[in-house]
Amino acid sequence: MPTNDSSGERIDATAEVRRLPRRDNLSERIYLDLRGRLQRCAIGHDQRLVDLEVAAAYGTSRMPAREALLRLANEGYLVGTTRGFVTPKLSLADIRDIFEIRHQLEPLAAANAARDMTATDEALLTAAIEQARKAVANDDVERLILANINFRTAWLSAVRNERLANTIARFVDHVQTVRLSTLADHATRGVVGQGLEALHTAFRQRDAVAAATSMTNFLRAAERAFFAVRSQDIQLATGAHQGLTGSRQAGLAGRS
Repeated sequence: MPTNDSSGERIDATAEVRRLPRRDNLSERIYLDLRGRLQRCAIGHDQRLVDLEVAAAYGTSRMPAREALLRLANEGYLVGTTRGFVTPKLSLADIRDIFEIRHQLEPLAAANAARDMTATDEALLTAAIEQARKAVANDDVERLILANINFRTAWLSAVRNERLANTIARFVDHVQTVRLSTLADHATRGVVGQGLEALHTAFRQRDAVAAATSMTNFLRAAERAFFAVRSQDIQLATGAHQGLTGSRQAGLAGRS
């Protein structure tokens, strides 16, 4: 559905989708494609997804599109409104809560993944870490985000408890905007690269203890980076507001 961003420019939330052939389980295919776009932050907060328009974009009927959108909403990727579905806007408290859950779940899951990792899982991890290395070397933020997603998908595939793996994947996706706000910083990209390297080494060595420790350190670094960036944003916003208020007061004083 075309919408206006803050600059007044028209935005089409379905502009990047591709039509799907008419096969069985269209709802699943739409769900996976939209989830992938949400993971890459290709759908912004100012974009709305309406079932009829999503269906038209994918070349399907309304029902598969609506089922996919409802599923994404049930999993927390989208929020329903009277005018379609939008991505949720998380507060700082929401982010803290999600990080707390991740701290509880991911180190244990990483330890289990290291213990149960297969040669196939390791090959996927190696491909992802190579992608991350190239992204860090070239200061390529978008490529590093994709490498992060691929790395996470690879190690979670080694977690034998599928419910645990799926729960972690959803919570990580919900704070995907954290990556965008922190990876814009050059130093943070280096920290992320180091964290992935430590995890890769632990997984490759099948060292459960090292995997849990590396995951804990990785999460702490991500949390610190996010709140450091948010603090800067809040300070800048506060400074801009105070500057505007001061200008208005000065203007009023000049007219008095």
